[in-house]
Amino acid sequence: MPELSIEIQLSTLPDNPGVYQFYDSEGKILYVGKAKNLKKRVSSYFAKTHEYGKTRVLVKKISLIKHIVVPTESDALLLENNLIKKYQPRYNVQLKDDKSYPWICIKNERFPRIFPTRKLIRDGSEYFGPYTRMTTVKTLLDLIKSVYPLRTCNYDLSEEKIKAGKYKVCLEYHLGNCKGPCEGLQSAEEYHNQIADIREIIKGNFKTSLAYFRKRMKSLAAEMKFEEAQRIKDKIEVLENYQVKSTIVNPKINNVDVFSIISDEAFAYVNFLQLSHGSIIRSHTMEIKKKLDETDEELLQLAVVEIRQRFDSQSRELYVPFPIAVSEDIKLTLPKLGDKKKILDLSERNARFFRQERFKQVKITDPDRHTNRIMAQMQKDLRLSAEPRHIECFDNSNMQGSHPVAACVVFRNGKPAKKEYRHFNIKTVEGPDDFASMEEVVFRRYRRLLNEGESLPQLVVIDGGKGQLSSALKSLDILGLRGKIAIIGIAKRLEEIYFPEDPIPLYLDKKSESLKIIQQLRNEAHRFGISFHRNKRSKAAINSELESIEGIGEKTANELLQRFKSVKRIKEASMEDLSKTVGMAKAKKIYENFH
Repeated sequence: MPELSIEIQLSTLPDNPGVYQFYDSEGKILYVGKAKNLKKRVSSYFAKTHEYGKTRVLVKKISLIKHIVVPTESDALLLENNLIKKYQPRYNVQLKDDKSYPWICIKNERFPRIFPTRKLIRDGSEYFGPYTRMTTVKTLLDLIKSVYPLRTCNYDLSEEKIKAGKYKVCLEYHLGNCKGPCEGLQSAEEYHNQIADIREIIKGNFKTSLAYFRKRMKSLAAEMKFEEAQRIKDKIEVLENYQVKSTIVNPKINNVDVFSIISDEAFAYVNFLQLSHGSIIRSHTMEIKKKLDETDEELLQLAVVEIRQRFDSQSRELYVPFPIAVSEDIKLTLPKLGDKKKILDLSERNARFFRQERFKQVKITDPDRHTNRIMAQMQKDLRLSAEPRHIECFDNSNMQGSHPVAACVVFRNGKPAKKEYRHFNIKTVEGPDDFASMEEVVFRRYRRLLNEGESLPQLVVIDGGKGQLSSALKSLDILGLRGKIAIIGIAKRLEEIYFPEDPIPLYLDKKSESLKIIQQLRNEAHRFGISFHRNKRSKAAINSELESIEGIGEKTANELLQRFKSVKRIKEASMEDLSKTVGMAKAKKIYENFH
């Protein structure tokens, strides 16, 4: 069959829901996607110019389009998830996890043992999980063992062998951790009643166990068996303490899965909470590396299907931050107020904390990835045409108009490049004029870079509001750099960010990494400028003390300071020592002045 053009392949696509697959000219699968309307969705790839680079490359490589029609959009979502895991196409996000998650096993035996495992054996045993951490499993099992005496041996406790007296009770029986079913000291019926209660506890429902123990405690107290009643009371307290710690806000919220998503330019983080009787019985956060310019809606849909399959969730209700396609028999809730919204907010906080921890880990293990992410985020937040790998920030310093100076600090890849910092003495401005001073130093800085053929920054930050920004722009206009260098001003009071010719400032999130970098630039420029200004004022004060002596000028004062290092040492010097530097006549005047 001859190869069909893309136009012909698009024209024959149906308007039904389904899954589409893109292949290259060598028959290698590139991408799998789902669509409510196959014709519209697939055609959209070829009907517009894509801003995202990888999407443009993908479209250029597509040679063959295949599709599978399904009854509903939710069916398409399930099929898409399975095909991605099967083929792992290059341009799809990869939803895979190498972890082997722990489960709680109730063994298929006459007197079932309960233990943690990472292997599922199809022998009729019950498995609860998987759990994201073994710590959770051990905590739950410790709780169960402190309340219910269970056997730990692996004997075959058949009725015949027990009646034949084949087994003897072990140390666990004498310690009170087992009731001795191996010698027929505990009936199978009583043991299975315990197992039924334990199933409910594992599911997060403590109601049955607490009701039974309270009834039993009252019965024992009525029979004057106070020691046994106290032991039952201790078990009630253990259960109640565990329930208080695990209850979130509302015990009526039962069998619900909660999903939230946080994303940046390169990654998305999806948090999953599973609730039973108001308690979180499972929590997991998935990191997804973006391959194309996927939306949060697309990524959350994929993650919901994958996570529910991975953890074998049977919950019939989902709490999510925005609408997504799910199976028709699942209720979708978008909480806005009350306890449900609190739970969704908790899930989002978990996703944010996970993201922050990953940032800290990546900063140590993969600094390049950390830098690339911050640069991409700054480009997006500040609407720049390129990543700001080279940033410069200017700040003016003067004290009541005396000794006006300015500082320029340089950041490369989001970090200070201190060897490139520069100080400026204001030369053309008289008095405290911040606007004119800013115009002067910006002009001098970039005229020099142009003359020396040095690279220009991608971003210039001006410490100040609209006035200082306008002054800096005048210099860029004179040098012909307007539009070639991105420039912004930051006002201190409300951390407002101003853009040229835009009267409305930008307010970045207070926790934004982009804002933190800009604040660090501003603070560093301020520190650098203040320290230079302080040194200059200090030097001027010293010089003025020496220059106040008749016949001693600036040149002589500098010579003395170079020789003696401080005014104190000049005061303590002998006339003979002073004369070696400035001659006997001036030495006599200096000596007599201080003595």
